[in-house]
Formats: sequence, C-alpha cells, structure tokens
Amino acid sequence: MRGIVPKILPLENGDRLTRTEFESRYEAMPHLKKAELIEGIVYMGSPVRVIHGRPHGDIVGWLSSYKIVTPGVDLLVDTTVRLDPDNEPQPDALLRIEVGGQSIISEDSYVEGAPEFIAEIAASSASYDLREKLRVYRRNQVQEYLIWQVYEQRIDWFRLREGEYIALQADEAGIIKSEVFPGLWLAIPALLAGNLVEVNSALQLGLATPEHQAFIEQLGNR
Repeated sequence: MRGIVPKILPLENGDRLTRTEFESRYEAMPHLKKAELIEGIVYMGSPVRVIHGRPHGDIVGWLSSYKIVTPGVDLLVDTTVRLDPDNEPQPDALLRIEVGGQSIISEDSYVEGAPEFIAEIAASSASYDLREKLRVYRRNQVQEYLIWQVYEQRIDWFRLREGEYIALQADEAGIIKSEVFPGLWLAIPALLAGNLVEVNSALQLGLATPEHQAFIEQLGNR
C-alpha cells in the first residue's frame, strides 16, 4: 500500500549488509554504542569492561598529548570510518593528517578514506582486530596500526611497507617511534606496567626532537 514506510530492521551480529544498509540500521539504533562492518559482515561490541576501558583511556591520553602540540593532526575516538564499500570500522582511536592526508571529513560528518594511524584494544590474539581488521586496514593503506592485546599484555605496532605490515621494533630503551608522525614515541614496557609518568616522559623526548618540529612546519605549509 502506498504511504507505508518500510520498517528498518535492527542490526544483528553476523548480518551481511551493504554499507548503506549498515548505516541506515545503525542510525536507527541510537542506544547502540559500537557496531562495525568488516568485509560486509556486522560485528557488534559487547559492554565495555575495565580490562578494555583502562588501556583505551591510556592510549587516548598518550595520543591527546601528541595532538595538543602538533597542529594539523586530528585525533578521533570511537569514530566510524568509511574505508570502502564493504568496510566501515569504528576504531578505538585514530590519528589523521587534516590537510593533504589520506582521509577527509564528509559532508555528513564521517571520516572517509584511510587515516594514517589506527589503534585498537583487543582482548587477545584471537580477536578479529588481528585477523579480518588487519587485512582490511592493510588493503586500504592505513599506514600504521597499533594493537594492544590486553590478556597477553602485548603491543604490536605495524608499519605499511610495500603493501605489507612490518612490525616496528623497540629501541634499547623499549621505545617504539612512529615513522608517519615524527615525535610520537611510545615506551612499551612502561605502558604495559601502567607507568604513565614514564610513558609521558618518553613522549616528551620525541616531541623535543628536530624531526617533530620539522613535521609541524611541514603541516603548516600544506
């Protein structure tokens, strides 16, 4: 009958949807905090426990400290990203270059394209963050991908090189240094131990380097 508006079905784990269908159903469920479309399949988050929320907060705090002193870099948390027609993840945190980077902000306020850096908090090595998502991020040219496996107490930081993810190695002090965002240094043992003072000290060393200052100037000239 004319005048009848089709009912929008709720999202369910495992649904196979187009990106348009996914967005329509997601928007119709304002109570839902996290849902992702990965390779055309819907993944919905469980209630967030402390074991996820605490490391998430630590990563966001570290990235926030970097953003504050790096104009031209955008930090977004739990924000949907339109990567391609079959993939619309909602990373725990991301950094993007605002002008001249790989992504844009669409007219309807989504990130479109691949951010330069994505961080995810994963329960364990069995998480889809280390399988399906990793392949999707690699294929879509996310330049750096950090995964914190909280049960294993392990942090991997991958860098895209010639179409493959290569794990960045820590130096003798246990610090990994971003190749895409100069000055973004992370003291891995300190973060795993919850020593945020040491994490911040390592970051400040990175921010004091000539490379970080040159990056700020480069961003300002875009």
